[in-house]
Amino acid sequence: CFAWGFFQRVRHGLLVMAAICLVSGAFAAEDIVTRPIIGSDFQSASEALIEAIEAEGLVVSAKIPFNAMLERTAGAVSRQASPFANVQIVQFCSSLLAWQLLEEEAAQIALCPLSMTLYEMGGDRAKGEIYLAYRSPGQATAGRMKAEKLLQRLVDRSAELARWRW
Repeated sequence: CFAWGFFQRVRHGLLVMAAICLVSGAFAAEDIVTRPIIGSDFQSASEALIEAIEAEGLVVSAKIPFNAMLERTAGAVSRQASPFANVQIVQFCSSLLAWQLLEEEAAQIALCPLSMTLYEMGGDRAKGEIYLAYRSPGQATAGRMKAEKLLQRLVDRSAELARWRW
């Protein structure tokens, strides 16, 4: 019967689409927390991030101009250009948090230093939109939860300060 064959094809198509959704979901960056920085420019947002980190009594150990590497290597990896106008990775550490993490489980030292990425889209992809992102340490231990709360505070404070400066 034509109706039965049609039903079977639709059913098969839906199953294939469901499988694709499940597989693609496995590759989603669920551990990356991203927040748009509204009403600011990149320089002000960068200064706000540094100020928020230092206000917590933490020391910035590195400010990495990551977009420079992307621009420099684009041709070598068969890319036209970086999709960003600006990217800066800021690394910092809390000695108390580092000790707590490693005492809970030595391998957690891999979470240090903490880092946050500030990026501004370029090209045709939402040019001028600025985002702050970090990799979530998760909730597996008390130290990881403390690190997550710290990172959330830094995102909130940075976004607030960045708006004031513009």
